[in-house]
Amino acid sequence: MALSCLPKLPLLSIQIAAAFTAVLATSPLAHADSLAQGAGSNAASIRIGGSSTVFPIMEEALRAFREAGNSTKIDLKETGTSDGFRRFCNGQLEIVNASRPINSKELKACSSNRINFIELPIAFDALTIVVNPANTWAKQISTKELSRLWGQQAEGKIDRWKEVNLDWPDRPIKLCGPGKDSGTYDYFNKAINSNAENSRRDYTSSEDDNVIVRCVAQNPNAIGYFGLSYYKANQGKLRALGIVTSTGTVIPSVANVQAGRYQPLSRPLFIYINDKALASRPDLQRFTTFTVRNGLRLVGKTGDVPLPASTYQLVESKLYKRVTGSAFSGDLPVGLSIGEALRRSFDANKQPQFRSF
Repeated sequence: MALSCLPKLPLLSIQIAAAFTAVLATSPLAHADSLAQGAGSNAASIRIGGSSTVFPIMEEALRAFREAGNSTKIDLKETGTSDGFRRFCNGQLEIVNASRPINSKELKACSSNRINFIELPIAFDALTIVVNPANTWAKQISTKELSRLWGQQAEGKIDRWKEVNLDWPDRPIKLCGPGKDSGTYDYFNKAINSNAENSRRDYTSSEDDNVIVRCVAQNPNAIGYFGLSYYKANQGKLRALGIVTSTGTVIPSVANVQAGRYQPLSRPLFIYINDKALASRPDLQRFTTFTVRNGLRLVGKTGDVPLPASTYQLVESKLYKRVTGSAFSGDLPVGLSIGEALRRSFDANKQPQFRSF
């Protein structure tokens, strides 16, 4: 992707990036690619789990890491953000992939188990509403119509297209969506239904986005939602709906997310690193640094929305300084632009204290 397409964030670039230039130049992580090379890989695997939305990015990171000659044992699974955080806060994962920030319940669980973590934004996403290509009537959908269809009040009642929009046909609707352990489920319901738990239950659900793809692709009357990368990987089987906003209809795309137009369904994606494991395991340091340092390329390959190029240096700086905790304090913000999300995420970097490996 051409750098000219990236959003301009002058405050972030000037105020934060300049502050870390000297740090990055002397960072031990600047040499992490060679750290522990030739010393043999650790017996224990790096265990990674969580979000199916972030999974393709980490899968690409693992592939590229292997191609670069690294033989570290890495166990990568997709089980949903909520399940990932449960395992992470119990000490069962070194890295959790997350399609939303850690929530207050998970923060308490991590704290009670003395799990300190580093929260790293890795990409942005456009949560995408999809239908079967045989659907000839729905081209766009409003947030009110999505709420009418997906809220708790719709369960057992709204089951035909005409009940969502009078201009649509009197045909049955097949609903396909994420399960409760998915961060996409939480974010969609917070953005559309004002509460992360406000969702009907009478639909085909899964934490595996490939299941949702098949659910929609196999039924002309189906509608579903998941991250942009899964839509891009299956465009021949699906069609995306535009979202009706106060300024017009906006389609899910990298350009619209970067420009802040795709609201309220754009969101940041994260990886969370166990701080104690990071400090003691060179293999984890090496893999995490490789992933962040190559973030722009990796995210571009998967079809997600990359952060601005200079921002991945800031993410690496946050990793190096081991700035622990969440910038979101258990909150699930909706409708943040890339600039707003990044400024909030990097506020912690302004704190004077930091530790080295």
